[in-house]
Amino acid sequence: MSPSSALSARAQQHATRAAFFIPGFATAIWAVLVPFAKSRTGVDDGTLGLILLCLGAGSLLAMPLAGTLAARFGCRRVMALATAVICASLPLLALGESPWLLGAALFVFGAGIGAMDCTMNMQAVVVERESGRAMMSGFHAFFSIGGFVGSAAMTLLLWTQWGPVAAALAGTLAICAVAVASARLWRAERTSQGGPLLAWPRGVVLFIGVLAFVVFLAEGAMLDWSAVFLSDVRQVEPSSAGVGYVVFALTMTVARLLGDAVVERLGRLRSILLGAMLACAGFLVLTWVTPWQASLAGYLLLGLGCANIVPALFSLAGNQRHMTPAIAITAVSTLGYAGVLAGPALIGLAAQGIGLPAAFIGVAILLGGVALSTRWLKV
Repeated sequence: MSPSSALSARAQQHATRAAFFIPGFATAIWAVLVPFAKSRTGVDDGTLGLILLCLGAGSLLAMPLAGTLAARFGCRRVMALATAVICASLPLLALGESPWLLGAALFVFGAGIGAMDCTMNMQAVVVERESGRAMMSGFHAFFSIGGFVGSAAMTLLLWTQWGPVAAALAGTLAICAVAVASARLWRAERTSQGGPLLAWPRGVVLFIGVLAFVVFLAEGAMLDWSAVFLSDVRQVEPSSAGVGYVVFALTMTVARLLGDAVVERLGRLRSILLGAMLACAGFLVLTWVTPWQASLAGYLLLGLGCANIVPALFSLAGNQRHMTPAIAITAVSTLGYAGVLAGPALIGLAAQGIGLPAAFIGVAILLGGVALSTRWLKV
């Protein structure tokens, strides 16, 4: 590889990391805003769960459309459009006083997040393949870096008496700056597909998709319910309740930055097993340990556990032989993100009936199932 080619490859790798940073940063801003949105709209846990369903619905519906558009027009145009949708809808999440308006804004916001998530993974597969080395966990680390920076910045701004609207606008401007700096290096060529872009997963691909569903559900629980848990269950002030997600996001960031080396040493299946066990323990610590400062250890365990499961599952989907890798990745992504669609609503409805701590224990049981399932996960 010539020096100019190597420089171009590194620039594209950095631009891909920036693409992963954007949705992580944006969703973390929303995670910190959830208690304010709940108070502003005056809804209970069950209704909030249904409203949060709109975010997942927008993401799930946008993903296959984004894949089709990326195949036809290239990743760059789709990611630029997705970023514009995110920036247009994010401030509305801090403004809507009606549950219906909040739900509509969340749907549009979720569509932008889902389109970005799908397309950036398509770009990451190409960039990783051209590099000749494992890079997927490192790319996903920048989603977590975005989550940490977004949640920390929002919590700091709110703690210093910035209002939710002003803080959300500041975050939107930051996203625009990152996109302007990196968009010219996003991949512009069309994505070659050997068959339909979206196909119902079968065999081991379906198995991987189900595991992805559970892990995304757990991550969605942290995104949408971690601040509510500290605010409502542990009686932490709403302006400080984002600290749980900060711990989760920071831990996941560090674990994903080290993730490629860990996966190479342990193997993908052992990494999934260990991660699921740690995440299961994290939910149990979070719900059983008091005072709330000590229960933050649960957020740390959750960050360690969840960090490298999803990148490992994407790699397994790309290396299996039952379906074309590109189609398998799209199918697993869509089924996995269905966990984001169903998770917040299921947890909200469960919290309405049995309480939020018991709902979290239910997620811990599902993660225990992920750990046990690795004995049958063969690709």
